[in-house]
Amino acid sequence: MTHLGTRIETDAIVIGGGFGGCNSLYRLRQMGLSVKLIEAGGAFGGVWYWNRYPGARVDTEMPSYQFNIPAVWKGWNWSERFPGDEELRRYFQHVDSVLGLSKDTLFHTIVTRVHYDTASRRWIVHTNIGLRASCKYLITATGSSYKKHYPQFAGLEQFTGQLVHSADYPDSLDVTGKRVGVVGNGASGLQLVQSLAKEDCRLTVFIRTPCFAIPMKQRAVSLPESEMLKGYYDGIFDRCYTSATGFPHNTRFQSALHATPEERKELFDELWARGGYSWLISNYYDFLLNEQANSIFYDYWVQQVRARMTDRKKMDLVAPLKQQMLVGTKRPSLEQDYYEMIDRLNVTLHSLKHSPITAFDTTGLSTCDGDTMEHHDLDIVIFATGYDAVTGSLLDLNISDCNQVPLADKWKDGILTHLGIMVPDAPNLFMVYGPQAPTSLANGPPFIEMEVDWICKAIEKMQKEGLGSIEPSQKAAEEWQDHVAAVSEHTLYPKADSWYMGTNIPGKRREPLIYLGGMQRWWKNCMDSLENWDGFHTL
Repeated sequence: MTHLGTRIETDAIVIGGGFGGCNSLYRLRQMGLSVKLIEAGGAFGGVWYWNRYPGARVDTEMPSYQFNIPAVWKGWNWSERFPGDEELRRYFQHVDSVLGLSKDTLFHTIVTRVHYDTASRRWIVHTNIGLRASCKYLITATGSSYKKHYPQFAGLEQFTGQLVHSADYPDSLDVTGKRVGVVGNGASGLQLVQSLAKEDCRLTVFIRTPCFAIPMKQRAVSLPESEMLKGYYDGIFDRCYTSATGFPHNTRFQSALHATPEERKELFDELWARGGYSWLISNYYDFLLNEQANSIFYDYWVQQVRARMTDRKKMDLVAPLKQQMLVGTKRPSLEQDYYEMIDRLNVTLHSLKHSPITAFDTTGLSTCDGDTMEHHDLDIVIFATGYDAVTGSLLDLNISDCNQVPLADKWKDGILTHLGIMVPDAPNLFMVYGPQAPTSLANGPPFIEMEVDWICKAIEKMQKEGLGSIEPSQKAAEEWQDHVAAVSEHTLYPKADSWYMGTNIPGKRREPLIYLGGMQRWWKNCMDSLENWDGFHTL
């Protein structure tokens, strides 16, 4: 649906058409509410609608990265252990076909401003197409990875070659015979480099911080195997909901420091061969809590990586023998043949820590190492520089609360939410996959289903008790803010600069964007709050 007139009045509005938005629309309609969804893209999928760069695929293996909706999964079979972007877009088409989501959705529509009208006690949503919509319940499902981060370099506008962001990759970018530069070395940068290195091009990878990547062990999944797995879906999904991370993996409640070197090597070898996130999630629990344990993990990882490469200089940049990063404190990536690909002769690695980019010009960019300047002639520059994660897309909605205070002002001294779901002075505003919740450190779909389930439970309780609105108290939000910070300080995450801490964006406040206490601890707090509306004002 693309046009519903210039005004809409409905029970609920959902902003965003990824996993969070689709699930919110589906569940709220099941409750009998009238719901409209607003999506900036041309189809459902969220990050998987936008991500179309070579090699783009999800790092969560099937079947746990999907909706636990039998009507959807009965008619769908995954073809790979880790599906690529094209298959994920087909999956969302299938979801829409089964659940009929499009009939209540406005595509190609961007929310420009949102404010709360105290007279009508409703949210007013303004869009770029002139549509004005009002609702009682507002659900923001804008995701963690929507607002692209473009780094600012002197002379960038002078570059006459092609500039590309990985989240806005053209359908037909031909790199044959071209000099290609990739700036950024996170998940997208890794997947891009892994793919482009195989092409007939000269590839220069500009690396500020080496990525931490472990084997994906990708493989095809046959139709009989996919159907067979459906017999275990209840167990797999239940495990996702009751785990700390939303993943169904086995867990091990043993310290790396209390195991012998022989025991550690046996477990490390077993999990490494298994592939995926098993090597982190099913391993000794304390590698993110204790630097000595973390070093044990690093020492194993670095030997595995260096054994796959031949170029000593490249090895020393991406996997130095002396530990320079804490394992897992930045977003871990899965790779298929990344280390073999960067070892190729057509790939050059450039350290931005030793020789940062100083400026662009018409033909490329310059770097400087002390007094030594180097010019890199480039035809194409790809920014794999990620996003203003978690909060960027929320703040772009220009939300003002019931006192007409913008969300950006409310959060200028630190993010303030209760449970990562609601904000003080914002009645019936619910965030899905937002800050101060497990969000990006949990398996997205099952975690999102739990968030949406809580929202539905809260609305059902409101209806049963005849309440018009709920909003968290300032005190409850401040206590949750303190709790999020305290939990973070007991981990190694604050010791690293990462988008988990907001440090990838110049000028962004450094604070934990993600709740690190695990899904079960978070969920208990959520459910306890529903008992007597603890921490909430009701009206």
